[in-house]
Amino acid sequence: MDIGQKIKQLRIKNGLTLNDLASRCELTKGFLSQLERGLTTPSIPTLQDIVEALGITMAKFFQEESDEKVVFTANDHFVDQREGYTVTWIVPNAQKNQMEPILVELNPGEKTMDISPHEGEEFGYITQGKVTLVDGEHHYTVKKGETFYIKGQNLHYMKNNTSQPAKLIWITTPPVF
Repeated sequence: MDIGQKIKQLRIKNGLTLNDLASRCELTKGFLSQLERGLTTPSIPTLQDIVEALGITMAKFFQEESDEKVVFTANDHFVDQREGYTVTWIVPNAQKNQMEPILVELNPGEKTMDISPHEGEEFGYITQGKVTLVDGEHHYTVKKGETFYIKGQNLHYMKNNTSQPAKLIWITTPPVF
């Protein structure tokens, strides 16, 4: 971490000039200028004064901002071969998010695991073939190009009653897979 650069970014973000910040933390404009350019380093008490003058805590100042990935390629996917079907996590570590999208490839005559009742919702889009959505006592046929949207209140699963493979994008909130 470049401490001087971070101070400069925060100073500018707060709309402060070097004079403003110098006045707030009782330092010279010259010292702050050298600090922002990486020509000097502050003591811990001085850094604490600067950080407080910028309106944040030391913990927040040193917290690394992680660039969240937005676009995922096939190289990022995680594939899990299960008996009768394959689950591909198309967004890695989605369990930490509010929703979890997966790609399910369901072999002919097979079914997915049972999803226990949960407080959430699910959406699916069939990209190939035809499946039967079993939601509690209800059975729904969902074909290629069609979608489903259910509450997670019943035990449910997908079944492929055909002789052709089926594929679907299945999104749950919260993550359940």
